[in-house]
Amino acid sequence: MLKRIATAAALFLSLNCCAGQQPSNDTVFVSNEAGYVTLVDGATGRIEGKLATGPRPRGMAFSPDGKIFYVAASDAGRIEAWDAHSHNRLAIYDAGSDPERFVLSPDGSTLYIASEDHSAVTFTDMKTGKIIREVKVGPEPEGVGVSPDGKLVVATSETANLAHFIDALTGKLLDSVPVGSRPRFVLFLNGGKTVWVSSEQRGTISVFDAPTHRIVRTIDLTKSFNIPEPVQAIEMRATHDEKRVFVAMGRSNRVAEIDPATDAVVRSFPTGERTWGIGLSPDETRLYAASGLSGTLTIIDIVHNKVIRTVTLGGKPWGALAARK
Repeated sequence: MLKRIATAAALFLSLNCCAGQQPSNDTVFVSNEAGYVTLVDGATGRIEGKLATGPRPRGMAFSPDGKIFYVAASDAGRIEAWDAHSHNRLAIYDAGSDPERFVLSPDGSTLYIASEDHSAVTFTDMKTGKIIREVKVGPEPEGVGVSPDGKLVVATSETANLAHFIDALTGKLLDSVPVGSRPRFVLFLNGGKTVWVSSEQRGTISVFDAPTHRIVRTIDLTKSFNIPEPVQAIEMRATHDEKRVFVAMGRSNRVAEIDPATDAVVRSFPTGERTWGIGLSPDETRLYAASGLSGTLTIIDIVHNKVIRTVTLGGKPWGALAARK
């Protein structure tokens, strides 16, 4: 009898402990410059564990199938590969000096890495783990992106205020175009025909026609925000249908949502202090925002468009990416 009561009570708690919450179906990987990656349940905000990475982890990515998690251990000069489910480290890749952001080529053969200290975009072969090419760009590259067809790499130099267009096959530097001050992130849209480049200090997004490398328009966030904090633009994420683009606004302490069809700011969400990295849940019902100065992760319900919780992590959270459990 007591056993049946205990079983019934456990069932009741399991059904009601998360009442009003969306189903728990993903884990958020939050890189923390204090020296680890925190694992957070996307729905509940429960901290599930940590990955003991190399020092100062920052940029992150998943393999196309979501099974492997990659993170840049910046002060160790390497990219680490981890099993996204067992959380075992699988491999280490050479990355040049002070890697920050990076992307994986669509075919999975090459890492393109912003090597900040080398003023270069480093190409690393995924089979050997070794560097095969360094393309010199402006000082302190940070943002880097690759087109869906794998032919074009775009990187940003935060000190030179340039967007660099690079042939992915040959490593040839095709063009360098001035953008707003301290460009941070590269986002390909429209099947790779359009490239968005965010600029931290200007609070703008330069929208490029990718084939011609020409800026066709500029989205100015400063026109939409009358706030005491500086209006900034950092990391960007788009939904799969590209109808919604979210922009981490750094020291603006919020995330903006932009309608790509009109370039209008639709709404914004309050977050912690200095929101650098954002990520979407795999089912695109939640947005996660990492804030370095407050040491927090903000979880946002983007179905009902409201913040649902703030998770205190400590340290200096830098980026946030989510994978299915």
